[in-house]
Amino acid sequence: MLENLFAKRINKNIPSRLQGLFPETNFPDNISFGGGCPDEKSFPARELVNAYQEAIINEKEHSFQYHDVKGPERLREFLADRAQKKMGIANVTSEDVMLTAGGQQGIELVAKLFLEAGDKMAVEVPCYVGALAAFDVYEPDYYEIPMEDDGVNLDCLEATLKAHPDIKLFYTVPDFHNPTGITMSLEKRQRLVELANKYNFVILEDTPYRDLRYHGESLPSIKSFDTEGRVIFLSSFSKILSPAYRLGWLVASPEIKAELTKLKLAEDLEVPYIPSATVDNYIAHHDLDAHIEGLKKIYRQKLDKMDQALHAYLPADAKISHPEGGFFFWIELGDDANTSQLLLEEAIPNEHLIYVPSASFYPDRDHVNGLRVNFTGSSLAEIDEGCRRLGRLLNVDSLMQVAI
Repeated sequence: MLENLFAKRINKNIPSRLQGLFPETNFPDNISFGGGCPDEKSFPARELVNAYQEAIINEKEHSFQYHDVKGPERLREFLADRAQKKMGIANVTSEDVMLTAGGQQGIELVAKLFLEAGDKMAVEVPCYVGALAAFDVYEPDYYEIPMEDDGVNLDCLEATLKAHPDIKLFYTVPDFHNPTGITMSLEKRQRLVELANKYNFVILEDTPYRDLRYHGESLPSIKSFDTEGRVIFLSSFSKILSPAYRLGWLVASPEIKAELTKLKLAEDLEVPYIPSATVDNYIAHHDLDAHIEGLKKIYRQKLDKMDQALHAYLPADAKISHPEGGFFFWIELGDDANTSQLLLEEAIPNEHLIYVPSASFYPDRDHVNGLRVNFTGSSLAEIDEGCRRLGRLLNVDSLMQVAI
């Protein structure tokens, strides 16, 4: 009755990309490679409980009051120092750091700042589904830039920029890309900034997995090469500490940060005090990098196990990515495969297995022959058994059965 009053951009006939992305099942032997979930056993639960209690004790009744949109000064100073030492971003102060409600709010705020209906932006494809969900609301015209083994295809991006010089924004996950697991090379990071300067667009560098490298050497952030304030660096505590706090952070030029802060004030008035103070207290009394090193030992085993199992059980013609860190593997099948159908008609009911089909990761949802699998949220035994089930699914008989 009231839908004629909705904003024109609201189309209730098109579901959110995130809605139903991770279906629930009641099978007791269910294995989920779907959500990008950390290993629950890796959470420093006792230490976080103590940090939470300290946050309340320190501020007493005031801890339950309204607080500043900036968030804890000590935490922002820590992140400014970390941005310089770990990300290679020069001259960062606490005033350059903005706290957000998870990395997802950072993406949404950037979308709100730069995009109106019909504005042009470029995205890697496949692209993080949560980012597409945030961008979709503002109705941009997408230009899809394919991935290569060392990151986004910059020759394709430059050709697109020449043809469409009014592209305003480019979104990238350069470190252990979601969903492919690919890491952008050093040369491409430098050239991407050069393209941004030349063609006048902004780069949103989304890096929630940056600290989680299990093999190889870390690379400087794209932001570290920024010479004109065109790169927004975005990260999060969700993958390295806990997603429950919904605490992300970004570094941007003063001009951009000021406008993002205005938008955040309009959205939620402030950084929630108790979650941010809990993280602040945890970091003040514990070695975050030592915790991350512990995570890397756990996840390195899981990555190696999934890499071995996927190659052991999947058909020889399946194309499997080779991540050196992060949370995900990406698998591409033949052009006649439909992994969305396969999930609903075979994987869930017959194999009790969940993955994320590729359609979710494309602006037009038109690529249906790939899938993303997560390895961090499962045990080593579940990884092996889940890959065994996936191998059964991806044989010719199953794929043909779905196609009929």
